[in-house]
Amino acid sequence: MAYRDESDAEVTAVLPAVVQGAAPPATGRGGSVLKHSAVMAVGSLVSRGTGFLRTAVIAAALGSTVIGDAYTTAQFVPGMVYELLLGGILASVVVPLLVRARTQDRDGGDAYAHRLLSLAVLSLGATTLLAVVAAPLLTAVLAGSGSTSATRNLMTALGYLILPAIFFYGLAALLAAVLNTRGHFAAPMWAPILNNIVVIGAFGLYIALYHGRALRPEEMSRGQILLIGLGTLLGIVIQTLGLWPALRRVGFRWRWRTDFRALGLRELVHLGGWAFCYVVVSQIGLLVLIRLANEASTRGEAGPLIFNNTYLLLMMAHGIIAVSIITALLPRMSAAAAQQRWADYTDDLSRGTRMSAVVLAPISVAYAVLALPIARTLFEHGSFTRANALDTSPVLLAAAFALVPFSVSQLYTFAFYALPDTRTPALVNLPVVAVRVGLQVWFAAAFGAAFLAAGLMVGNAISFLLAAVVSGMLLRRRVGPIGLRRILATFGRAFVASLGAAAVGLLVVGVLRRLLADSQVRSLAELFAGGLAIGVAYCGLAVLLRITELTDVLALVRRKLRR
Repeated sequence: MAYRDESDAEVTAVLPAVVQGAAPPATGRGGSVLKHSAVMAVGSLVSRGTGFLRTAVIAAALGSTVIGDAYTTAQFVPGMVYELLLGGILASVVVPLLVRARTQDRDGGDAYAHRLLSLAVLSLGATTLLAVVAAPLLTAVLAGSGSTSATRNLMTALGYLILPAIFFYGLAALLAAVLNTRGHFAAPMWAPILNNIVVIGAFGLYIALYHGRALRPEEMSRGQILLIGLGTLLGIVIQTLGLWPALRRVGFRWRWRTDFRALGLRELVHLGGWAFCYVVVSQIGLLVLIRLANEASTRGEAGPLIFNNTYLLLMMAHGIIAVSIITALLPRMSAAAAQQRWADYTDDLSRGTRMSAVVLAPISVAYAVLALPIARTLFEHGSFTRANALDTSPVLLAAAFALVPFSVSQLYTFAFYALPDTRTPALVNLPVVAVRVGLQVWFAAAFGAAFLAAGLMVGNAISFLLAAVVSGMLLRRRVGPIGLRRILATFGRAFVASLGAAAVGLLVVGVLRRLLADSQVRSLAELFAGGLAIGVAYCGLAVLLRITELTDVLALVRRKLRR
């Protein structure tokens, strides 16, 4: 699945591990990866925190209205095109080639990077121009069949303003890759914060000027459209520009070069082909999802904005926990695969699977038990009404069941990349996306628009589970036993601890609902008291059940912070 969030933090966070796995880590001007671990961890947390604040401010400004859903849809398109052009091959192809040039070329890979960036500017520029010209066509594909002409016009106008972000998404990702291959990881982690701050400022100004009043599409003035569209575009422009000072510090001065044959284009195409296929299939699934969500929006039900808000909550938990585990384990797995130390490879794979499940389980419980207070506390402001918060809670409940399968499936995808193998994940993605789309279409037909957003998330959860199971089976055939018995035993203990934590959380929430009147204050109390009770209960039960993986993760965090 490849929804764009505002910072693209997941790919950025995994890149250092890919760099280490592709070649010996650079230890020159940029320093080692370990030297920057604490900075990266803090940067990731702040980036995701400001990113979520950005999401909340957008929801308060636009609400889960046709305008909010039109803006969310317009935001999806640059991310989709970026993923097709670059996102799928960045970590698996581009970074390893940059590292190889860095370690093997006499100039430290500078000429290779100059050529790659020059080619990227041309291809990204041409693609961006085509996308802007095709904005009305994209609107026709993504808008619901029941959408009005005013809604489609608004979506097209926002598309004209936001689609140029394609160019800057791609350029920022490549500049971050250049920095990573030179041992500098801090700037790519912190630059997205600039993006978030700019967008928060733009939508804060929108609320101040227009009072965040829910409007119909035909009531949107040119000034309002320009403010939210150009504000969104300016955010990614500032993020891209924020990387230039770091490039200068590592001694990189980009010069225009057109001798593209020296890039080894055939090798790029060969290596990136399967990764590209993976992304194409994923984006087809995303197109179907956006269309279905817009169909629900035209009927006054939860649409793209609510679904995207909930998905970003899922991604925040995955990014903070699971991506950290993947980043720590991927270099070891890559080295073990290169040296055919399959026992070490499978041991790390098993450990990563168990750690991800154990640490994410209480977050899943919190999302399920506290879905309504989370939705009310985080989103019920301005134009985002209580009814919108009520519509969000079942989607978040469904996301609770998607979190662990998603993170495990992502771990297994990067495990294939460590072999290295981009073909198998692409082939696995075919039936996974087919099942996802089939389930989502079935939910739309069986339950109608009222529960469609939750049904879309359920379809995701089942497809993530399928991806994890199939990938695990194929990895076992490829590298030998992956410790399935121990994995299932840990999953079982974590499930028991989760049930106990859920019972305690429900009890605390039930008591608070008897004591306090229905209000934002009660939702806040439920969130903090219920979350604390769930966390304490889960940790206590984990100790009683001897779930050692929890202490292993805490020890890993302590070691990284000390370094």
